[in-house]
Amino acid sequence: MGTGPSCKKKKKKFSITQVDLKENKQVSLDDFQILRAIGKGSFGKVCIVQKKDTMKMFAMKYMNKSQCIEKDAFRNVLREIEILSSLEHPFLVNLWFTFQDEEDMFMVVDLLLGGDLRYHMQQSNSNIDQDRVLLYICEIALALDYLRSKRILHRDIKPENILIDDAGHVHITDFNIATIVKENEAVTSVTGTKPYMAPEVLLCALDHTNGYSFPADWWSLGVTSYEMICNMRPYPVHSTTSIEEIHALIHNSCLRFPKCVDRGLVSLIQELLEVNPKQRISSIKQMKRHACLKSIDFTAVYNKQYTPSFVPRKNQLNCDPTFELEEMIIESKPLHKKKKRLSKRNKARAVLTSQASQDEEVMQMFLNTMQKDFILYNRENELQNLEMAEKKRLWEEELAKVIS
Repeated sequence: MGTGPSCKKKKKKFSITQVDLKENKQVSLDDFQILRAIGKGSFGKVCIVQKKDTMKMFAMKYMNKSQCIEKDAFRNVLREIEILSSLEHPFLVNLWFTFQDEEDMFMVVDLLLGGDLRYHMQQSNSNIDQDRVLLYICEIALALDYLRSKRILHRDIKPENILIDDAGHVHITDFNIATIVKENEAVTSVTGTKPYMAPEVLLCALDHTNGYSFPADWWSLGVTSYEMICNMRPYPVHSTTSIEEIHALIHNSCLRFPKCVDRGLVSLIQELLEVNPKQRISSIKQMKRHACLKSIDFTAVYNKQYTPSFVPRKNQLNCDPTFELEEMIIESKPLHKKKKRLSKRNKARAVLTSQASQDEEVMQMFLNTMQKDFILYNRENELQNLEMAEKKRLWEEELAKVIS
């Protein structure tokens, strides 16, 4: 044989990084089939979608960029994505994907078709049964305890922000006004829904305190729990009620419960509605010590091993059906016609660029900033990377054993 160059093919060197890079693609609206509109969030609308490659169903929240600029809401959206991308819990509505186009920002999350707690409270002619309320309290408390471990304060716990899944378990949603609490610091900005705001938040608004922290969310859980049991809020507070009036109501009113309510449950709700945040129940550790909950196995609650007494009907949409009508007929820029609309707009922009007004130029400048600062997220990529990292770790362990 001759001594010419070797004909052997070079073996490709395995690289975990190469695999990761290959998998780390971002999604777009084209990856989803839009099925129907189901509701409105604080700064956007929500529809049911199906991911085309996996056939998995999700809820997709989309927010118009121009409206976000007008409402000065873009930073809230970024903070919500930043917070949700760091969280995963069985009693939260978890984030899966984020992406954007010229008009909108999109957040794709767990789909929960059971409707929100407010909807079911309005549909029911009577109070929610006590066993169901107790399970809801435990599930929400586990989520709040987890948020505390991540230093997240939700600031808007209320029936509208508690969604029910198809098995009857509850999940906290809408982190639009949530905030990250720094170590050894208190929150001083005042936000939330008035009837569910804790006394210390109200005091902060009146400049009577230096701030508030995690117990504020547990007060909101107390108000929500009372509302489920009594079919009314503990205090007659409305959006028009002044902060001073609310503060006076809380301090001068006495909580009243129907005689049929279990005394242990009454005591638990009273401790959630303790005016002094230092004495209020605000952790799972404190919950476990309460006489009403001593028989509860919180590990079993976490694993959804308790069967809820109420399961939403699967043969009906558990939300207001007018949302879909609004999106398809009343809405001036429906999502299902987006591609055609963007194509027409881009053609028109190419012709009319020189005629753009100063206001349009300023708006475009803001839109460009949003495009650049928006946070892209893909939980599928994250899970794949974790799986690859675990495989690599196990492979390296086996290799080390062989070498030794």
